Amino acid sequence: MIGFTLSSYLAQRFTRTILAAFAGVFALIFTIDLVETLRKSGETAEATGLTMTWLSLLHTPLVAEQALPFVVLFGAMAAFLNLSRKLELVVARAAGVSVWQLLAPPLAVVLVIGVISVTLYNPLSAFMKRQADELESRLFGHAGETDAAGLWVRQKSVDGQAIIRAETVANSGATLNHVTVFEFDDQGRFVQRVDAARASLEQRYWRLNDAHVVTPGFETQNSSLYLLATNLTRREVTQAFGDPETTSFWSLSQLAGQTERAGLDASAYRVRYQSLLARPLMLAAMVLVAASFSLRFFRMGGVSRMVSGGVASGFVLYVATKLINDLGSSGFVSAPVAGWSSAVVGCVFGVLVLLHQEDG
Repeated sequence: MIGFTLSSYLAQRFTRTILAAFAGVFALIFTIDLVETLRKSGETAEATGLTMTWLSLLHTPLVAEQALPFVVLFGAMAAFLNLSRKLELVVARAAGVSVWQLLAPPLAVVLVIGVISVTLYNPLSAFMKRQADELESRLFGHAGETDAAGLWVRQKSVDGQAIIRAETVANSGATLNHVTVFEFDDQGRFVQRVDAARASLEQRYWRLNDAHVVTPGFETQNSSLYLLATNLTRREVTQAFGDPETTSFWSLSQLAGQTERAGLDASAYRVRYQSLLARPLMLAAMVLVAASFSLRFFRMGGVSRMVSGGVASGFVLYVATKLINDLGSSGFVSAPVAGWSSAVVGCVFGVLVLLHQEDG
């Protein structure tokens, strides 16, 4: 093992570079979001500059969290290239320090960053996103709605079973717009269809406004108010229509169980949970990928090719991660496979490349 002084020096340099890269990305995301938020504020009286700045600040942490693997990749490449440019890596290698000893402090740093990002930063970013949605709903009304086209919710109640489809969702899932309900009896036989302009979740029932009830063998009936029993709570409906990325890490496992008990598909939440568990390993994979393209002697040239290769590899790994997560959310692969496979493959790729470069 290398000495404490060199380990501390490498860890500090690497930590400063990662934090600086994250701060730069955070500021860039905040600026872009602020411009977009100010553009859509329009003539809203309550949409002052300070309010829009606060709204953009609430939006930014979640987006910055999604960019964290790329931040680690670019930060690691910058740190390694800077150490190489100043010949510090060359001196260390000449003193007999192996690449694996040099990588130990950076890997320890990103593992700690990964744990902190999952256990502390993720709950904070999810909470801020929910606050942003509520503030946006109060300021812009329908602008705070979430597009839910194609999402279906199945429920069971004292009246039998029902399948609910909504075009848009507001108030964190408590209000559904342009709703279609297919009702079935306890034996699964179709009973009737209800189309409504709006549905509000009350205590153990849905309140449907401007409803049109279509029953086989009978004429269509119009009703200004239609009540539909439900066993769903507001929290369960929120998760059914909500984005798993806006759910805190500490709540994902419990909410996935509640969602399944309510008869809903919880694959997306289980995949998200496994992905968060695998995040420290994913960040370690990004460090190994960065090292594969950044530990070459700086004065030998080819820096642009190294950087391009690292960026391309990180992009491919990101696309593969999104693809396998989508497959897991759709139920084609298991949640653990979807959550961990990309991180494992990235680590194996980095280790193999480094073994080839360093040990032949």
